[in-house]
Amino acid sequence: MTVTYTARVANARFGGFSQLLLLWRGSIYKLLWRELLCFLGFYMALSAAYRFVLTEGQKRYFEKLVIYCDQYASLIPVSFVLGFYVTLVVNRWWSQYLCMPLPDALMCVVAGTVHGRDDRGRLYRRTLMRYAGLSAVLILRSVSTAVFKRFPTIDHVMEAGFMTREERKKFENLNSSYNKYWVPCVWFSNLAAQARREGRIRDNSALKLLLEELNVFRGKCGMLFHYDWISVPLVYTQVVTIALYSYFLACLIGRQFLDPAQGYKDHDLDLCVPIFTLLQFFFYAGWLKVAEQLINPFGEDDDDFETNFLIDRNFQVSMLAVDEMYDDLAVLEKDLYWDAAEARAPYTAATVFQLRQPSFQGSTFDITLAKEDMQFQRLDGLDGPMGEAPGDFLQRLLPAGAGMAAGGPLGRRLSFLLRKNSCVSEASTGASCSCAVVPEGAAPECSCGDPLLDPGLPEPEAPPPAGPEPLTLIPGPVEPFSIVTMPGPRGPAPPWLPSPIGEEEENLA
Repeated sequence: MTVTYTARVANARFGGFSQLLLLWRGSIYKLLWRELLCFLGFYMALSAAYRFVLTEGQKRYFEKLVIYCDQYASLIPVSFVLGFYVTLVVNRWWSQYLCMPLPDALMCVVAGTVHGRDDRGRLYRRTLMRYAGLSAVLILRSVSTAVFKRFPTIDHVMEAGFMTREERKKFENLNSSYNKYWVPCVWFSNLAAQARREGRIRDNSALKLLLEELNVFRGKCGMLFHYDWISVPLVYTQVVTIALYSYFLACLIGRQFLDPAQGYKDHDLDLCVPIFTLLQFFFYAGWLKVAEQLINPFGEDDDDFETNFLIDRNFQVSMLAVDEMYDDLAVLEKDLYWDAAEARAPYTAATVFQLRQPSFQGSTFDITLAKEDMQFQRLDGLDGPMGEAPGDFLQRLLPAGAGMAAGGPLGRRLSFLLRKNSCVSEASTGASCSCAVVPEGAAPECSCGDPLLDPGLPEPEAPPPAGPEPLTLIPGPVEPFSIVTMPGPRGPAPPWLPSPIGEEEENLA
């Protein structure tokens, strides 16, 4: 049975894990004590032979062999290969547990979609869940030694109540040399389709949901079969095992204590028991034992999966869910917090201190800033007030030069960009001009024409500045400086007027 020690380490305290060191069942001592005694026995036998059996000449040769083994044993990458191997095995072990076929989701769907309080409806629901349990038993007896010992033959499965005699005949008469754990899932699908035809399943959506849950259940059964079929590559297991055994075979010789009188380097102390070599063997060999125990969790080790327990639990709860609990509801009543604006469950005296702790709002809510650091700052390059006209900022960004004169191409482009950014259409300005309505054939008396919009008109000269309108001095090619008048900001255009931006772009082109 799985060794559970979760309650012992629920709270971190001084020496918390040290309490686990005295446990025997499922411990590393139970797995490793035989190998450790064998290694210590071989080591002591070599040490006794060196001290009491070998001649002086043989001792000198043995001492050279000890130094040689100790020098080159570190070339074996035990930590590297063993670490990757154990990581692979642990991930595989947990993935296999996630593939255990549990009927919880399937039984809820069966209870909610297969209707009928009569014996016929009850028979449908119980048979469907029995088929699901039968499929799980068939696959588990194929991969787990404990389940196989419990159900060694199909007769034992039938006598246990997972299969009727008629179903056993159909199962055995099915001519297939492969594992037939999937057959009950097909029976499940056929029975669900029959229940739909009889109206026990009221619509196709419910049938679809039922079959989807069945496919998830069957997929987990299939994954268990594939995990049992496809193991960790044998070559990887062999490399790790050979690396570990060869390393400690070299340590049997290379870690021997030599005669201090010979003056060998790092052999100034003569002990009988290699304490740190035994610790190293304990850690490395224990690491390999962990992988050996987890590589197949469907055996009968202390920490293997409790497959027989899962079979009993799943069969019982599935039958309860679809039979005794079907359509069994308590009387609807108002809950205790029906009129409460803020519902909160009570605390016991042991947990009431948690009410004084503030709720977590986010990690940044604890940051404090100085008052001057919380003031908004102007963006880089904006020297004027925040509400200045966009044309003024655009004017400062454009480089000064010959093309920036009023008649130059950049000056014309600047005038177009200012008009584009002003959000005012030409139609709105023309409506308020005195030349908006003139007799047919007569020329307008004002100078509202724009050379950008009408290339035939001459470009007007810049009028003298009036009022606080800003002036920009730009160096020109002929005159020392040319004066370009920057129009002030205009108000927003009425929403019903069209924008002339597209027309201006066409005329400009």
